[in-house]
Amino acid sequence: MIENSAFKALGRKLRLGVLGGGPGSFIGTMHRAAATLDGRFEIVASVLSGDADRSRVAGRDLGVPRPYGTVDELIAAEAARGDGIDAVAIMTPNDAHYRECRAALAAGLDIVCDKPLTNTLAEASDLAARARAGGQVFCVTHAYAAYPMIRQARAMVAAGAIGELRAAQVEYVQSGMATRVEDGALTPKLRWKLAPERSGPSLVLGDIGTHAHHLLCYVAGRPVERLAADLGAIVPGRNFDDYAAMMLRLEGGVRGTLVVSQAFPGTENNIRLRIVGERGLIAWSHGDPNHLRYALLGEPVRILARGDPGLLPPAARLVRISRGHPEGLLEAFANLYRDAAELMAARRTGRAADPLAADFPTADDGAAGLAFIDAAIASARRDGAWVACGPAVSDG
Repeated sequence: MIENSAFKALGRKLRLGVLGGGPGSFIGTMHRAAATLDGRFEIVASVLSGDADRSRVAGRDLGVPRPYGTVDELIAAEAARGDGIDAVAIMTPNDAHYRECRAALAAGLDIVCDKPLTNTLAEASDLAARARAGGQVFCVTHAYAAYPMIRQARAMVAAGAIGELRAAQVEYVQSGMATRVEDGALTPKLRWKLAPERSGPSLVLGDIGTHAHHLLCYVAGRPVERLAADLGAIVPGRNFDDYAAMMLRLEGGVRGTLVVSQAFPGTENNIRLRIVGERGLIAWSHGDPNHLRYALLGEPVRILARGDPGLLPPAARLVRISRGHPEGLLEAFANLYRDAAELMAARRTGRAADPLAADFPTADDGAAGLAFIDAAIASARRDGAWVACGPAVSDG
């Protein structure tokens, strides 16, 4: 279990304001449950709708002590209180993230924000710089990075368990957009999601591509430096991206591939990751997230399980229940909140935080995700040409 010396020194729960994710929202329910699962946060304030009246009603219905109508109202009112919020959790539409995160940072608040961080690289880079300058905790919820066996894989790769890296592969496919829906039949939620000004320049890359990119880089322990991308729609007549495939070059010359789609019939939330080294490979699947396949040349294949004795510290500290009892996405989200709480408490008490608690996705990772999107779009516009993946990507 996670040590929480800084949190214990704080002597109270952290006070959290939630922005977005009202009743009926999958991601809102996930954030609220994860934030409170370990008793590190209490939700005391909220803005749950873009409509001020509905926001206040929704907050009261969920039992939030201080429901507000707008984000500006929440930040101003909480700043004036002696018991005001310490942090905000942001799960509003993508195009609202920058304004809300910037306002929260200006008010001295720590942040947990859903991905993608923003819709543009310039905005994401600005938030990362502001968070660094203010010394604030900024967690971006690439929650797959908080599965214990992903932490095990990352630690094993870093320790040389498969030798020098040679290749890395990630696949993330879904079926939610496998069938074309005529414009007139779009639900309000889907119509909102498909609006480029809301969802960003590429729906599939913002929605799940940034997850795949972060997971690959996180476990491999190195960034993507160049890529060549095929990006577009595989459903006929569609005018937004539902598919992307690309070749990658990671730092150090490691070759990689990435495939994402939201239009593969028959799939669920399928994520597969392989990291290949000179001596063997490590493989993980979201369909079986509590196990890790470890295969070395000339040796029997080993299946490592969450809860096994001998797991490396980054993984062992996240194990909640004994081997054989499955843990999943909710617990991974909660791990992010629990780690973020440790750093938030350390910032307030001056105590040193557990260094392993700092290994969660940050605003810098969020900015790297936007650089990845920009590079993929630039490459696709050049018919799959190789382009640099970094802060100054341009399609010319």
